[in-house]
Amino acid sequence: MSRIPYPAVLLVLAIASAGVSAASNSPHFKVAHRILLGGDGGWDALTVDGSTHRLFVTHGTRVQVVDVQTDKVVGEIPETPGVHGVALAHDLGRGFTSNGRDSSVTMFDLKSLAVLGKLKLNARNPDAIEYDPISKRVFAFNGGSASATAIEAAADTVIGSVPLGGKPEFAAADGMGKIYVNLEDSSAAVAFDARTLKTLHRWPLAPGEEPSGLAMDREHRRLFAGCSNEKLVVLDADDGHVVSVLPIGKSVDGVAFDAKRQLVFSSNGEGTLTVIHEDGPDKYSVVETVPTQKGGRTLALDETDGSVYVPTAEFGPPPAASADHPHPRPSVVPGTFVVLVAKR
Repeated sequence: MSRIPYPAVLLVLAIASAGVSAASNSPHFKVAHRILLGGDGGWDALTVDGSTHRLFVTHGTRVQVVDVQTDKVVGEIPETPGVHGVALAHDLGRGFTSNGRDSSVTMFDLKSLAVLGKLKLNARNPDAIEYDPISKRVFAFNGGSASATAIEAAADTVIGSVPLGGKPEFAAADGMGKIYVNLEDSSAAVAFDARTLKTLHRWPLAPGEEPSGLAMDREHRRLFAGCSNEKLVVLDADDGHVVSVLPIGKSVDGVAFDAKRQLVFSSNGEGTLTVIHEDGPDKYSVVETVPTQKGGRTLALDETDGSVYVPTAEFGPPPAASADHPHPRPSVVPGTFVVLVAKR
């Protein structure tokens, strides 16, 4: 039997060790279980409060609050018609919802969930909502007015607005006083100063089209924009140049970044979750496409344990077209609303 030279042995062992390490670090997500919430109506974005193990789920005219340790509904934020999103201000002990149908923002206590008040906006259809801890302001992004409304979070007062020049979708705060937002109708990203309310930059997202979900790697100053043409565009948050473009699934709406595990997630309405790994400085790779369920287009990330929550439901035929709704969406089958919990 011939012997393998000693340097070759070391090389073989190194390759084997690297393979074991790569395998152990591979995400391998799957839908571990489902939280059935039932009821009627649609939904949009959802938010996790990892410190209290609570999941805030927008659902038609209310926000359902779920204890993710027991999968039980522990509270509700009522009278939030057409609610789109929830922003949490932990330093102030407050939460905020954006209510699209009556163009308002609801304030509530984070501990008791009691409603503290409701603020009517001079703008139409607030969609995304984001809290900036540096300026201590909440920003409601108005899809019907192409603007962002700035609210003093402690005083519940509107202090100004930011014209965006396009229909805003999701937004991200960088933790240094800047806010970034995707513009769906112009395939661009806008950056503005949370304190002065001045627009700083407007950058194209080409080759991405019709962006929706947005997340940020604050340490490396990278933005992740999920686009409807099945691309995730990685953008430099300081100069706006495109760093990388990665393939994702159809009908994306939500994007999240897990800083602890260096993972980017894209929830796709086709019924998949794209998982992307940040391999190194400006190096990214798609590591897996996880089956979820059709309609699972938004998501929330729990950074404490890496779980990803994706809401969806069963669908029936769409209602008849009308002048106001020439292309109606499929109807939601009553009682089927569910939150999928993806874990590795």
